[in-house]
Amino acid sequence: MYVLIAISDFRFPASDFAQMIQRTLVQILLAPFSLLYGLGVGIRNALYSRGLLKGVEFNVPVISVGNLSVGGAGKTPHIEYLIRLLKDYIEVATLSRGYRRKTKGFLTVQRRMNAEQVGDEPLQFKRKFPDILVTVSESRTFAIPKIMMDRPETQVILLDDAFQHRSVRPGLNILLTEYSRPFTRDYLLPSGRLREWRSAYRRADIIIVSKCPVEMNVEQKEAMIREINPFPHQKIYFSYYQYGKPYYIFNPRYVLELHSEMEVLLISAIANTDYLVEYLDEQAGEVRILEYEDHHYFTKYDVGQLKAKFDQMESESKAIITTEKDAMRLELHRQFLIGDRIPVFAIPVEVQFHFGEGEQFGQDVRDFLLNFKA
Repeated sequence: MYVLIAISDFRFPASDFAQMIQRTLVQILLAPFSLLYGLGVGIRNALYSRGLLKGVEFNVPVISVGNLSVGGAGKTPHIEYLIRLLKDYIEVATLSRGYRRKTKGFLTVQRRMNAEQVGDEPLQFKRKFPDILVTVSESRTFAIPKIMMDRPETQVILLDDAFQHRSVRPGLNILLTEYSRPFTRDYLLPSGRLREWRSAYRRADIIIVSKCPVEMNVEQKEAMIREINPFPHQKIYFSYYQYGKPYYIFNPRYVLELHSEMEVLLISAIANTDYLVEYLDEQAGEVRILEYEDHHYFTKYDVGQLKAKFDQMESESKAIITTEKDAMRLELHRQFLIGDRIPVFAIPVEVQFHFGEGEQFGQDVRDFLLNFKA
């Protein structure tokens, strides 16, 4: 059981039928704008396909991880999976845009920096993997030569959310799509969530269906493969999340044991919380949600609301939980959270592959690196 809390007050979800009718009407009203958007995207992609615009290739292996839709497919945990796979053997660097950061240009991320300087995801990478090079830049074509000039020992660059950035031509293109919301059932912005026409999936070398049910059978796998209809050159994998024990965001040594009598207040500003809410609903007695737009920078008012909602919870066993990405932005209110003794715990997550195919995925990545020719 869980309760959805609006930012200003309580609100209760409408019936599934009413929501379906509402979504359909909105899609119909926005369809002309989606068509105009699609024409623009189609022209741009046609210019690349015909060679009138060219993506730059580099003499260093580049692996891109992205998706066709806006947010929510799990790019960050999959980048972390690749980092864990490779960091003990070769020199890894990551390159992100640094979405919604308040700085400009190329920056090398340091652990002491904050989310406003470099963005939440790059900061998370650096905090979790301090020994790798983490960078941000609006221009990938500028940043990659800069990385190689500053760190010539770099042996692979992981591009975060770069499927649409065709100015760089990656050696290995990994496309993510959510199991519950695959690109095959979606529509172009603004009536849907797609940033490109569905047919753009042909550019992927590997397709990962992410956020799959923890218990998934072969019939579900085969049905999804038929729906996606991959090209002969494409491989499809199925991944799911494995959550760890939540830890206190200002001292990871303190962990939280979830149990069926606990009341949880989840504060979240990520694109899709359904998967996390489903997990917490199984682990705790009741889950309440304070939900904001993706990458939202929490204000003093927001954290004040967080404290007020937490204080209103009557259970003797209660906790505030957030995602690791949200923790990077909540950290900006460190003084208030510590001073008012607001216990916020971040829940870690790691990607796992279904059907024992994690080793094969890893081998595909290693084969790409071994066969790479500058």
